[in-house]
Amino acid sequence: MAFSVSARTAAEDARTTDVGPVRIPGQPGRLARYEGLLVGSAAVLVFVAVWQLAAFRRLVPELFLPGPMDIANAFGAYIAKGQIWPDMWISGQELMYGFALSIVVGLPVGMLMGWYRRLNEALDPFVTFFYSIPRVALTPLLIVWFGIGINSKIAVVFLGAIFAIVINTAAGVRNLDPALIKAARSFGASDAQLFRTIVLPGSVPFILTGLRLGLGHALTGVVVGELVAAQAGVGMMMATAGATFQTSKVFVGLVIFAVWGLVMTNILSRIEQRFQSWKPNPT
Repeated sequence: MAFSVSARTAAEDARTTDVGPVRIPGQPGRLARYEGLLVGSAAVLVFVAVWQLAAFRRLVPELFLPGPMDIANAFGAYIAKGQIWPDMWISGQELMYGFALSIVVGLPVGMLMGWYRRLNEALDPFVTFFYSIPRVALTPLLIVWFGIGINSKIAVVFLGAIFAIVINTAAGVRNLDPALIKAARSFGASDAQLFRTIVLPGSVPFILTGLRLGLGHALTGVVVGELVAAQAGVGMMMATAGATFQTSKVFVGLVIFAVWGLVMTNILSRIEQRFQSWKPNPT
């Protein structure tokens, strides 16, 4: 009996060495982790191919809908002219400064509003009021206050992003498990210790959702601010191109902002996965 068991084990080891480990039926293969990326990339390629075919046959005039090759040519001309780098630098500064400022202010305010009921009652009317106002309506006033330079665009981005961050952060704090709070209180934990060990980690999913929503509002703020009045920037380029009927160049600006949004959203998604790695996988 021992000899047969040893022989069978040796045969299995040899088979594993020769052809590699045998995949268990029903177990995801090596490409399973990339399935979403592959399917999404294939869908985008098919869409671009159909779009280019429609543009090649001029089913829609180029003035209304340029093809991918027309946009690529306009993008190449934009790079060759050299104006793309100053425009991206200005718009990037407006986005990063405004978004970073909204995070620095929005996270503490949201946590305090979610934790202290009376503070929430005092600030909630202001948050609701300003969140209900379209930031486009505030842009002319901000330009009067801060001028047509970068400061007014930073203010537009800040006002566009901060309220989504505040509202989601406060909701995350209010949805904490009361049992954890009571247990920490029973051991004599202070408010500072609760914030550091329970409130902040437990609110991370809501916070990151607020950041992703705020990012979309921030990108919109950059475009809107530069479309209204600006000295430079990608949005300014789009406004000039639209006024002169250069539709392909307008699409170049849209692509630039879309790529920025995809990159930053992917970064936030990876951070969210990092913080949620402790959760059990659904069966």
